[in-house]
Amino acid sequence: MRRRACRPPRLNPAAAAPPPPSADPPETRGREPPCPRERRFLALHLSRLPTDLLRVEEPVALWGQRGPRRLVIAASVPAEALGLYPGQPLADARALHPGLRLEAESPGAVPAMLERLALWALRFTPLAAAEEPDSLILDIAGCTGTGGEAGLRDEAVSRLARLGFAATGAVAGTPEAALALARAGVSAIVPPGGERQATASLPLTALPVAEAVASELRRLGLWRVGEVLAQPRIPLARRFGPALTALLDGVAGRARRPIRPVRPPPDLGVARDLPEPIVTRAAIDAVFAGLLDALCRKLDEAGLGARHLLLRAHRADAQWTENGVQEIAVGTGLPMRDPAHLARLFRDRLEELAPGFGFDRIALLAGRTDPLAPAQQGFAGSQADSARHQLLLAQLLDRLETRLPVWRLEPQASHLPERAMRRVPPLTPLVPEQPRAWRDRPRPVRLLPRPEPVSAVAALPDGAPARLTLHGRQLRIRRAEGPERLLPEWWRDDPARALRDYYRLETEMGDRLWVCRAGLDAPDAPARWFLHGYFA
Repeated sequence: MRRRACRPPRLNPAAAAPPPPSADPPETRGREPPCPRERRFLALHLSRLPTDLLRVEEPVALWGQRGPRRLVIAASVPAEALGLYPGQPLADARALHPGLRLEAESPGAVPAMLERLALWALRFTPLAAAEEPDSLILDIAGCTGTGGEAGLRDEAVSRLARLGFAATGAVAGTPEAALALARAGVSAIVPPGGERQATASLPLTALPVAEAVASELRRLGLWRVGEVLAQPRIPLARRFGPALTALLDGVAGRARRPIRPVRPPPDLGVARDLPEPIVTRAAIDAVFAGLLDALCRKLDEAGLGARHLLLRAHRADAQWTENGVQEIAVGTGLPMRDPAHLARLFRDRLEELAPGFGFDRIALLAGRTDPLAPAQQGFAGSQADSARHQLLLAQLLDRLETRLPVWRLEPQASHLPERAMRRVPPLTPLVPEQPRAWRDRPRPVRLLPRPEPVSAVAALPDGAPARLTLHGRQLRIRRAEGPERLLPEWWRDDPARALRDYYRLETEMGDRLWVCRAGLDAPDAPARWFLHGYFA
């Protein structure tokens, strides 16, 4: 049996050939391929930030402790003109200019101001970071506007100058290159890809490296950034670590490290401008309820709870009266965002408002907040149930505090009666009990806030009193115990403060008193007697 060969089907030569397969994904076919977005960074170097914080025009220098030495940390421009410089011994600076104003450095002041300035820089770009110790990094890709990169740089520098901060700005394709130029005082706009050429002539002081690394590089004969960039990478990494090579890659434009932008604080305030002034309590309650609900929603989204709330009511006739803006503040023992509970705290306080011709604006602000995570309802006796009991107790205490003071006593590390306890909020965490070095001594149930002077007659010069004169009454002592000597706290008190001898006295009328005698350490002065408390 013969087998017939299989022939391919005939094709119509007029038919169009099928399109070649595309390498693009289906959703991007027919479009132009996206170009990679070029990143641009503006570095602002605040070279005199420590002294600019002082806001003075006279010569001034900051000093700090560096190991066993006291050194000048920063000097203002007038102080540098007098010969002062960072790293100078403080004794030399005082010897050169005895009348120079010298201020001790505050370790947290500069980082805090740098963080605030990074938040201030969010007006130029949504991505701004604080670069310690004295610089800002702004990602300005797509944020230059009509003035271009130079216009944005000049505006940022001029605004900082109006705020009292001297700054130098530079723009480059990597944060490291822009920061190196700004630290060197070069206000440049580096085109994309020109980072290595722009930074080659900069001194090593433009790089944020440790002084030991910079000294070692200079010892090797490398004084410029370009000279370090020309060295082989592997020996540099082996000798100085990968951090230096990563920094050099950023300065040369070969790599780009991500910045850590600051996050603006959440807007925890709501306000309402009223078309017509409101006067009645019902209208005020309605506006307040809407503001409170909106604020609690904001707190819920931010995962926070309010600890302090402030209500501001603006009167329509504010410009003609001294009581134009009225405020009501309430606090809570625990973070809260329950509208019903917070409304109860304000309910009676709203009676204090005097609307006059009416309020045309009402604002509600959360002045202090703490993290507050959602609570899971659990079975009886569980941890969630205990947390709910604590929440109910906090709400009860909050309502009580709107009418009367609520506090508890917390022990302190002091043997003096007036310092052994202090008042704290009722929900303050308990301090773990510390082991005592001596046994407890009897203390009165009522301690007077200020000891009252009394007259006493003792049988012996250094003995217990036999008779007291208190509030014009003569009291005979039936029984006395003591003395208990308390020495002054030398680490906080005036050394001239007298020691005290305390006695527990019982009068013939049954009164039990706690009196002390002061002045025994001053033989030329007569002893003084004081009543300090009552026993049960």
